[in-house]
Amino acid sequence: MQRKIFTIFSFLLAGAFILTASGCTVIFQKGRRNDVEQISKLQSDIDELQKAKEELENRLKSEIADKEVTVERLEKGLVITFVSEVLFDSGKAELKKESFEKLDKIVSVLSGTVPNLDVGIEGHTDNVPIKYSSWKSNWELSSHRALSVLHYLTEQSVNPQRLAAIGYGEYRPVDENDSKEGRQKNRRVEIVILPKTDKKKAQEASD
Repeated sequence: MQRKIFTIFSFLLAGAFILTASGCTVIFQKGRRNDVEQISKLQSDIDELQKAKEELENRLKSEIADKEVTVERLEKGLVITFVSEVLFDSGKAELKKESFEKLDKIVSVLSGTVPNLDVGIEGHTDNVPIKYSSWKSNWELSSHRALSVLHYLTEQSVNPQRLAAIGYGEYRPVDENDSKEGRQKNRRVEIVILPKTDKKKAQEASD
């Protein structure tokens, strides 16, 4: 990585370029004095997320082996994806008691390894219409599931200022809904650990 940073520094002398890594996109321009500091900060963010990923993979080893959860570095951040059935009964938004131990493994990393990074909780469903429950649509179900996870995290002393929840319903599938396996993949909850750089850009955009 030191070699990569040296290469980036060389580019700085030549002109402007764009660096994209681990969900962070940073534009550097010739003549800006803080570019080297930004590179150092970006490297720190990348290392922090990588450390969290490795720790999560170790703590969730059995769940990953059982295909209950995945841990991935995506453009938006470090994404922990739970199959919905691991956390909830069908059509329900109340967390199963047996899910607490699994979520506690996430809490330990959020509180210990990345205590200063924001976290988004996303609820997703398949495209099967709601029939036998009180939910008006899959939007409501996915939103309440995301909120249930959010509230559990706050109950375990994760700072609520770090958290946000959103329900996407059936509208962001990761697979086709024409098979049982595809629908199961689409029914999920994603816990997304966000890079600091993204948080800073969001704050600057709102100013």
